[in-house]
Amino acid sequence: MSLKFPVVAVTGSSGAGTTFVKRAFENIFRREGIKPAIIEGDSFHSLSRVEFGEEVKKAEAQGNNHFSHFGPEANDFAALEATFKAYGETGIGKKRYYLHNDEEAAEHNKRLGCNKKSGEFTPWEDIEAGSDLLFYEGLHGLVASKRQDVDVSRYVDLGVGVVPSVNLEWIQKIHRDHSERGYDEAVIVDTILRRMPDYVRCIAPQFSRTDINFQRVPTVDTSNPFIARDIPTPDESFVIIRFDNPQKFCVDFPYLLNMLNNSFMTRRNTIVIPGGKMSMAMEIILAPIIHRLIDEARA
Repeated sequence: MSLKFPVVAVTGSSGAGTTFVKRAFENIFRREGIKPAIIEGDSFHSLSRVEFGEEVKKAEAQGNNHFSHFGPEANDFAALEATFKAYGETGIGKKRYYLHNDEEAAEHNKRLGCNKKSGEFTPWEDIEAGSDLLFYEGLHGLVASKRQDVDVSRYVDLGVGVVPSVNLEWIQKIHRDHSERGYDEAVIVDTILRRMPDYVRCIAPQFSRTDINFQRVPTVDTSNPFIARDIPTPDESFVIIRFDNPQKFCVDFPYLLNMLNNSFMTRRNTIVIPGGKMSMAMEIILAPIIHRLIDEARA
């Protein structure tokens, strides 16, 4: 960890809702005049889209049906660790972008003067100097891998986990990938099944290394996520907020209970709020923590 150049990591699996949390942080940064250096988790995949497809076929031919983007084989955890370490020590480092679609490819090709296609990576470039903190959002912000001799979490100053109940997570992924990316639902389910061992091995353990977890739990029936036609709304959910060490960030639970109507505590480090209050809760909780990190860094 570094107090000189803070590193903030938001981590969660595909379809968990990390993008929602990213927007909450962006609101904080914009309102408070904070300049973040932003890196995307997908940029630390080690394989392009075409290369990944080829590796999946090779793995299946060898009897391995679980090659996935969740695991170390398809990611460069060492590069992610090195980026966090370098930024924490110097405030600079390297970044690149994974191009999810043709629109992103056109945007970055124009900016960088390159000719990359959708599913490929932009060239590595310098993180702009003068930022207040490094902000990461993706799959592996607090990952540890014995295979790669890596522990990314040791260079993170604030780790935030986004952890919906697993059935809700699957519902969100199925709906997002089908409606926004045009994938067939059967293909999405196959992807979920293929990722399961790496989810258990690489994704879930991260949530024991976070400082704060936000877990959305629906209050409607999600017992069979593969036939669900609608995503439970925030008002049909509760959000469980767990602090690993409330004293570390001076969490004021009476203040939170007063500000967030109809909230309650279930353990000494856990508060439950109505799902519709999630965005408000994030800003109330995270804004002072971000300010504290920056003030300590500047001091």
